[in-house]
Amino acid sequence: MAAVTPHRLRLGALAWVLTLQFFVVETIAQLRYGGPYSRVDDVISALGAGESAARQLMNASFVVQGALILGGALLLRPMLHGGAGRAVPALLGAAAVGVLLVGVFPSDANSTLHAVGAVLYLLGGGLGLVALAYAVRPRSEALGTTVVLLGMLATAATVFFLAGVTGYLGEGGTERAAAYPLPIGLALTGVALWWIARRGDAAPEGTSMRAERARDRARRAELARERDAALEAAARGNGSADDAEPEDPWGPAGRRS
Repeated sequence: MAAVTPHRLRLGALAWVLTLQFFVVETIAQLRYGGPYSRVDDVISALGAGESAARQLMNASFVVQGALILGGALLLRPMLHGGAGRAVPALLGAAAVGVLLVGVFPSDANSTLHAVGAVLYLLGGGLGLVALAYAVRPRSEALGTTVVLLGMLATAATVFFLAGVTGYLGEGGTERAAAYPLPIGLALTGVALWWIARRGDAAPEGTSMRAERARDRARRAELARERDAALEAAARGNGSADDAEPEDPWGPAGRRS
């Protein structure tokens, strides 16, 4: 497996942080939309269709998003642990291909490929976050917990959206509950992995934070035992010197020797 050089780590983390560009472009596209638009009632794809004045910008954002997701996954792969780490590039790769199809084939141009792309993105993104959570948990339990919650939210919302259970959040709101967690989770993970590596706190490959803490406790206990032994030896040495009878300069010659 390729080593994680600082340059590679920075590029991978930056790629995942830049997936947040989606939210900026989505807001611009919504502001420039030709008619009324609601994030609760209207799906994201409408911003890339014919009625959207910023459709080209929105579709370009989808394509860029696919490149950023896949690029970050490949660059950061050596930082991911175990079988979950091996699954992350495949799942996030499916999400990347999906959002690429969404951008290349708008809903009013090729609805079939657009729908296939949307499903790939939503399913791959939710499951990819769950796998990513287990892959980074040995490095940071807090990060793993946060990412798995985002993945579970995305997966559940995807099931509701595909099943048409959208009465509570609306069609657009339910889709966003399924789609938004991926860029948020990737950005958090990119920043966290870069910070962990920068501090030098990353656990070696194949180890866990619990094992690291156990080793730290063992090292501290060993140091404490060595310190106590040294103090005890010093105390015995001082006691022997204090107990020795001082030489009497006025005594007989034998006493002075």
